[in-house]
Amino acid sequence: MLPFKALCPILIALVVTTLAPKVKAETFDREVSKFVSGPGTLIYLGSGVTLPLLLDPKEGKQRALRTLDSLGSSTIACIALKKVTRVQRPDSDSNDSFPSCHATAAFAVATVQSHYNPDSAFLWYSGATLISYSRLNLNRHRISEVLAGAALGYLTAKLELSQKRGLILFPFIHSNEDEQPIVGLQVMGSF
Repeated sequence: MLPFKALCPILIALVVTTLAPKVKAETFDREVSKFVSGPGTLIYLGSGVTLPLLLDPKEGKQRALRTLDSLGSSTIACIALKKVTRVQRPDSDSNDSFPSCHATAAFAVATVQSHYNPDSAFLWYSGATLISYSRLNLNRHRISEVLAGAALGYLTAKLELSQKRGLILFPFIHSNEDEQPIVGLQVMGSF
């Protein structure tokens, strides 16, 4: 029989090879999700707004404004829904879980960018899906909240694109090249 000192390295090797890969993989997965959910989301959203300016000198400004308008409109709608629904998050007692604003914002940007760049649609929607998944993986939202957020972002962006001048930034969005910019604000409502 081997002495205890000789068995220690074998036992340590056995523990490390059976348990450590699981711990490392889980930690790595969570760390990636933390990045995607935090700085990665900011990079994604910022890219969606600024890339049109860099890639399309002729229409880039208007496309960036449309993207920003869709992002703002969908985020406002998401925050309003959170205030009304007051659903508790799965990982805390905070009442702001429904819908996922990360998913809303990401899918709003993906939808507008995919409209203007259909060849890149797969990349934009993959990024939005990855951001949405990160919220599930971090236990910040339930699947229903992420799906509702994705639907809200998608539908808000489609509504944005169906409008001649957008939803919020309409004084600055042109419907065609020949149109002169409008200065001022317009208030709409029905009573």
